[in-house]
Amino acid sequence: MSSWFEERRADKRVDAQERRADREFEAKLRRTERREAKKEQREEKAQQRRDRAARRQARAARREKTLTPGNVYRKGTLGLVALSALASLPAQIIHFTAIHWMLFPIGPAVEGAAWVMAAGVAYADERRLPMWVRWLLRVLSLSAAGFAANINYQYGLSLTAHGVDPAGARVAGIGLAAVTLGGPLFFEVRQWVLTLTAAAVDPKKRAEDKARAAHEKKRRKHHEDVVKLARRLMSAAPYGTLRFEAAFAAAWEIFYGTGTPGMTPALHAQQLASRQSLTAAMDEANGSPVSTRGRLLERLHPAPSVLIHRPGSSQVASDLPPTSESPQKAAQKGGRKTPPPHRRSKGDAVPFHPIAKNEAALERGGSPRRIPAVNGHHH
Repeated sequence: MSSWFEERRADKRVDAQERRADREFEAKLRRTERREAKKEQREEKAQQRRDRAARRQARAARREKTLTPGNVYRKGTLGLVALSALASLPAQIIHFTAIHWMLFPIGPAVEGAAWVMAAGVAYADERRLPMWVRWLLRVLSLSAAGFAANINYQYGLSLTAHGVDPAGARVAGIGLAAVTLGGPLFFEVRQWVLTLTAAAVDPKKRAEDKARAAHEKKRRKHHEDVVKLARRLMSAAPYGTLRFEAAFAAAWEIFYGTGTPGMTPALHAQQLASRQSLTAAMDEANGSPVSTRGRLLERLHPAPSVLIHRPGSSQVASDLPPTSESPQKAAQKGGRKTPPPHRRSKGDAVPFHPIAKNEAALERGGSPRRIPAVNGHHH
């Protein structure tokens, strides 16, 4: 029985230890989960703060971009234009409907004509249409706006019939006429400023275009015939296959026989004469061309000394081949004692060069003495 109770107590201890371990594990797990949850909450809040900061920066960037002087001017002008149209249109409608209700479309048509023509000016600037088209649209726009302004002015003066004092009616008429004309004028000034701004974006390109146009004008003025022929060559070739510069070079060669634009036969002759004059002057200053060339060749390519054979030159005086006269006779003519013959021993003289040996063999064989040449000139 005692063993059973002991085993029972041991089992209970083991169960208690396992329960304590389980509780500790669960507590640790709950702490870990709480830490992870808090960490996720902190990260979520940090992300929310970053998102709010990014949204604020984006709004600030949009405000900065929207509130630039250019955007304010463009959008502000359009707002003024819309207000002027809203202020001038009712008076025209009232004026024409007072005459007859069927005349209601005239007021919007007159006001719309002014705005449509003003938009036509902007479209002509965008498409780079001829200048006369733009001015025609401007005249039509201002004409419609002036007609509408006159109607609004008359309407303002007619307010005296409704109990308004003459001075106030006159001010109302002037104000209506001003806003009627001011809208198209503001829009035209806006388009004018935008066009100048677009043209001033790249001043270097504009200066280059201006210089190119001046060059083309001078070319047409100085070489009219060549330019005409180049245009004819371009019109004869398929479209886009021949550029003007290539056509101009071909036309120049046809006219003057040279492929270098700017050169003519007279200029080539003048160039040749100048070169000949320069050559003659240099020869006169430095000597003849042959002597100058010979001196230069001698200095640049000196000849070996063994090739130069002059009378009386030798390596060793007594090692020359015998001449036609004997040494005794030569001594008698000179009045001096004949020197003893030279006896060569091993190592007492530098060996002869192979070319010298060949020359000596030729002389002993009776061949005529050759006159060597140095740098193309005989010595």
